Amino acid sequence: MEWSFRPMEVGDLPGLLVLQERGAVAALGKVFPQETYPFPRDAVRERWESELASQDMTSYVATAPDGRLVGFAASWEDEVMHFGTALETWGSGLATWLHDELVATYALEVTQLRLRVFEGNTRARRFYERLGWMATGEESRTSFPPHPTLLAYVLDRADRHAARCGA
Repeated sequence: MEWSFRPMEVGDLPGLLVLQERGAVAALGKVFPQETYPFPRDAVRERWESELASQDMTSYVATAPDGRLVGFAASWEDEVMHFGTALETWGSGLATWLHDELVATYALEVTQLRLRVFEGNTRARRFYERLGWMATGEESRTSFPPHPTLLAYVLDRADRHAARCGA
């Protein structure tokens, strides 16, 4: 399948919120039990609106050939801030493609990237580790109740390039 990668626009937010909520509920249902901590749609929308207005955050979407939103990613300096794909695309290769597109947007002088992932999101942790991300042992907490643990990861771009090229 052919996907497209482009900067996110404010008009993408309605579709993005649906996509993000479906994925978050499926992947993080044990981390954020929906009966107690439902997806904070309004807070997430406000955060995206603020980030899209900021010159510091760079946000992207992936679209299917029919124009449908199928993924999103956002970065700030050397950190991946947000990343996700539509539930129906899981296992299709889209996430790896989107990851590679996002990594390619970083300036060449940024040799090491950072991200944080929920400790309880084993699917995402396996995904990032398969792509060369290494856990640092650093932990933090998210601002969203019940404030689960986030684990820090780093990606050395030179090591990843060498591994992908068979060096």
